Amino acid sequence: MKVGFWDADLRKEYWFKCSILITIYSIPVTVMETQAVKIWGLILLIFLSVGIILWSWYRVNHIKSLVLSINKTEIEIKEVDIFATKGLKVIPFNEFFDTQVDNDLISDSSLNGQYITRFYKNPSDLETVIERNKHSTERIIEKGYEREEGKSTRYALGTIVENGEYLLLAFSHFDEKNRAFLSIQDYVTCLLRMWEECDILYNGRSIVLPLLGAGITRFRDHKEITDQELLETILWSFKVSRLRLKASAKLTILLTSATLKNVNLYAIMKWFTA
Repeated sequence: MKVGFWDADLRKEYWFKCSILITIYSIPVTVMETQAVKIWGLILLIFLSVGIILWSWYRVNHIKSLVLSINKTEIEIKEVDIFATKGLKVIPFNEFFDTQVDNDLISDSSLNGQYITRFYKNPSDLETVIERNKHSTERIIEKGYEREEGKSTRYALGTIVENGEYLLLAFSHFDEKNRAFLSIQDYVTCLLRMWEECDILYNGRSIVLPLLGAGITRFRDHKEITDQELLETILWSFKVSRLRLKASAKLTILLTSATLKNVNLYAIMKWFTA
């Protein structure tokens, strides 16, 4: 179980709910004269209290979605297909915005691989969109970078290319073997720059974000970053960015069913609603 039975916050919830039951029980008990009725009432109270405690524990370990308010912005965390969601959908690419889907450069199972194969029979059309984007050209940090395959123009991490209802994000570095990697500092810097870009581009529209960093992204300065830590970092970066979406817009963070099994949404709820 993701939340321990004796979790401190959960114990407070147990006590609050059980105290209500005790109060309800104590009112009629004061006027009851039959000892047997009092005993059966006490047994019922214990039975209900145990049931409430067990149900509360089960419930917090099986939370499937969560709605928070950070910077006066509604943030919804849930499981859903990003391509079936309304709003500006963030699709992570590498720092070169590569478009070659061949399982050597870009895996067809990755989110950007799915995006490219779904919408572009000819990936060169997407390359043209990226190269002609005036906003992103201001974020180019190097041209003519030597690689065995792929594009040679590097963009600053956090750079966004708006393409219809999709926000293509320069999210990770690529090493000489085309493996995506980041440092924790890179990750945080990328998130903060991404929020700045979103503030410029969202124009009153909702933003949809996958759990950036989950999957095959390697963090060079840490052996392992959990999905829980990734989600917490994304939320804290949004809070620190001071980005505030307009009332008609919201931020949705999408989790996969596998990720939901690893993420403690109860802890997220407690930390960001305190």
